[in-house]
Amino acid sequence: MAERKKEGMAPPALGGSSLLVAFAVLALTVFALLSLSTVRADVRLADASAQAVTDYYAADCQAQAVLAYLRTGETVPGAFPEDLVIQITFTEYVDRPGERVDAYAIPISDTQELQVEVVWHGAGYDYEILRWQAVPVGEWEPDDHLNVWGGEEE
Repeated sequence: MAERKKEGMAPPALGGSSLLVAFAVLALTVFALLSLSTVRADVRLADASAQAVTDYYAADCQAQAVLAYLRTGETVPGAFPEDLVIQITFTEYVDRPGERVDAYAIPISDTQELQVEVVWHGAGYDYEILRWQAVPVGEWEPDDHLNVWGGEEE
């Protein structure tokens, strides 16, 4: 009787389940690699964003220092701290006598600078900030080249 039970039992089917397990392992490996590359890209983006914010606020702090020097009446560029590398331009309003505009730019990065314009009303400490803006520097060169297929093999 024991011999009969051995002959009647079929071996377990391993082909289908093995394929299913192999596919599941492959799919999980691909998803893990995609997740890893996404995390690396997010870390690079977060680092670049943090650096951009740090650079902006460093330039903002320097611009505030320049404004503080200008508020005390210091208008000579040599009077500013040595770490401030700026170019200050002074212009007079033609239509409003007695008002002066000071304009200066603080570099943020290789591609941006913080431009500031302040108008001074009279000889006192009364001033108005006309511009406090991060702007791109350098020349913009558009890409006019369109790679369009002309209908013929090259």
